[in-house]
Amino acid sequence: MRVGGSISIRNALADTFAMVVFCFVSGMLIEIFVSGMTFEQSLASRSLSIPVNIAIAWPYGIFRDAMLRFGGRVSSAPIMKNISDLTAYVLFQSPVYAGILVVVGATGEQIVTAVASNAVVSCGMGVLYGYFLDACRKWFKVPGYYSQEV
Repeated sequence: MRVGGSISIRNALADTFAMVVFCFVSGMLIEIFVSGMTFEQSLASRSLSIPVNIAIAWPYGIFRDAMLRFGGRVSSAPIMKNISDLTAYVLFQSPVYAGILVVVGATGEQIVTAVASNAVVSCGMGVLYGYFLDACRKWFKVPGYYSQEV
């Protein structure tokens, strides 16, 4: 979570790195092993997702931080960070992911299966992504950033 209102270039770079790496790996695993997409379809989807993820990474980081702040106001229980990460991930990523699959020519059934599977798996993925993003922000030495230990 950022402390204060300043947003740095390191923050944008950390958020972008985290989003591109995490979504490439997790998306490919879901598309191939759950949704039944071919390797070629998944590679096309993941390749298209890179510029999309670059474009949405920083806005997602801002959205996630807002969800963490909101969750912190709802409850101070440590689990609230995980719930906030999960909620932010599903609400932000599902429409973006569906759009990518439409563009790469996935069938309607594949899109519904992939997005629904992604939403279900996001129960874990959103939380894992939150920890990964926290680690990336530390690695990139984002000014004023601290991680709430849970």
